[in-house]
Amino acid sequence: MPRTKNVPQTRKRRKKWLKAAKGYWGAKHRLYKTARIAVMKAWLSAYRERRRKKRVFRTLWITRINAALKNKGMKYSQFIHALKKNDIDLDRKTLAALAYEHPEAFDSLVEYCKSGQRGGKGA
Repeated sequence: MPRTKNVPQTRKRRKKWLKAAKGYWGAKHRLYKTARIAVMKAWLSAYRERRRKKRVFRTLWITRINAALKNKGMKYSQFIHALKKNDIDLDRKTLAALAYEHPEAFDSLVEYCKSGQRGGKGA
């Protein structure tokens, strides 16, 4: 009995990997084996970096908040504690944007936390 080769399916599978490697330099977009390895490595890096990006942005936000608070004579940890004590639920992304784009609103928030006013549930 003759050997059968499923050529259409094999070609389709290989073209899929080569299409994913489009734009890669040199043999990485021409040769199936190197293209497949390059694409798998790229997907792995993309997966890892999507998770890392969240950590990087959080540190950026914390740095921006801390820099804005230094002028007001308050530490980041004290500020976050005062926010929680006063039941102010603002995430770090919003606080950093407030400090960077609207410093006067951020200043009023800092003064509110400094004054030790107590609002919300525990009042």
